[in-house]
Amino acid sequence: MVRPQQCFNLSLCVFDTVDLIKNKAPKNFPPGPPWSLPFVGDLFRIDSNRIHLQMQYGKIFSVRVGQRIVVLNGLQLLKEALVEHGENFAGRPKYFYTLFLKGLAASNGYQWKQQRRFALSSLRNFGLGKKSLESQIQVECRFLNDVIDKSQPFEPIFIVNNAVANIISCLVFGDRFDYSDSYFQTLVKLINEVFYLEGSIWAQLYNTFPWLMRRLPGPHKKIFSHWAILIDFVKLKIKEHKEDWDPSTPRDYIDSFLSETEKWKDDAEAGFNEDNLCFCTLDLFTAGTETTSTTLNWALLYMIKYPEIQEKVQAEIDQVLGPSRLATMADRANMPYTDAVIHEIQRMGNIVPLNGVRSTTKDTTLRGYTIPKGTMVVATLHSVLFDETEWETPFTFNPGHFLDAEGNFRRRDAFLPFSAGKRVCLGEQLARMELFLFFTSLLQRFTFSPPPGVEPTLESKVGITHSPKPYKLCL
Repeated sequence: MVRPQQCFNLSLCVFDTVDLIKNKAPKNFPPGPPWSLPFVGDLFRIDSNRIHLQMQYGKIFSVRVGQRIVVLNGLQLLKEALVEHGENFAGRPKYFYTLFLKGLAASNGYQWKQQRRFALSSLRNFGLGKKSLESQIQVECRFLNDVIDKSQPFEPIFIVNNAVANIISCLVFGDRFDYSDSYFQTLVKLINEVFYLEGSIWAQLYNTFPWLMRRLPGPHKKIFSHWAILIDFVKLKIKEHKEDWDPSTPRDYIDSFLSETEKWKDDAEAGFNEDNLCFCTLDLFTAGTETTSTTLNWALLYMIKYPEIQEKVQAEIDQVLGPSRLATMADRANMPYTDAVIHEIQRMGNIVPLNGVRSTTKDTTLRGYTIPKGTMVVATLHSVLFDETEWETPFTFNPGHFLDAEGNFRRRDAFLPFSAGKRVCLGEQLARMELFLFFTSLLQRFTFSPPPGVEPTLESKVGITHSPKPYKLCL
């Protein structure tokens, strides 16, 4: 007679064997930690608040979290993979909580190429890289300064988020939103929270055990509910656009996309349909809000942490701009110290430490290892921005990283906050404009400090983005 304990042991042995066979590493695959648990793999090793610090097992290695993931570290390896073999590493993996591979962020192949091309073209048509958008950002700078002037002490995070969201909103929706608009404030907060949750251990668990996690309560449920609210908002905007849309005079990205659907009606694979319009618009709106606003929130935190650097920036602003003239992008060349500080904020802020996750589009050989088609790849930006062979003082906030001996601005190869290769950040040019114009405007008008008796800290939280914990400022 077989005892219950024997049955359990036998079942466990079978499950372990099945897992071992199913998840056996391909031949010549990058090595990983010496052992991992059945089913959960290396998930138990991961601290989601320090995951970017834990991915330091070597220059190229693998971990198993539901599936095998290849991790790449260091500037030279990232350039080799993302630039020299860019087409091979241009894919996006499918996450279970990303229901469809649509939009700009999650799509692949032909559809992704067509949608990225159109998005860049459309954003340029509505001012990206032009004086018209620069003027729009300057107007928003004044609104932001006026709101801040009435608040003391205040938490900057959602006020700054609102300002940045208004810039991308003008490009995709054709309008900005008032800082007193409670509904829009709610949307901005949902974006902030969903970017945190999608990088949390809950999302990792859902992606590893979707059949189980969809039946269990927990914070992962908010990912879906938050996206549902944001999707409804975008659908409403599309509906409003269709009601008074004039194809001869497009006002924004949505209008332009609606016109494009007619041109591509015989090519369904290109993705020019109303369903995909919603996802593309959502990608532009959320990504165009979260990353730049998080960088600006780091900027203000670093200024109160290092008041002597804030004073030097203000001295350069006084010298070049004076007390009232708002900066233009043409001024940046004459403000090397301010430019260096912004770059160092981006480096130390380390906004997307793990980069956007890629997948291989074909079998690829890298550094002698074989990476099969469809393998998830994490090319960590943290390893580049803090590479001890590239930066003089990698773990110290030091604007001198971007200044030469004469005090002129200098570029650095290891400055890759926007990633590299085929999937380099679509909004890089917009982000650079926003960071320079918002930052100079804020420090031209205000001197920031912590509340009395409070010592500012650089405490952070890690989701998809690496952001400061809430803090307060005085003017």
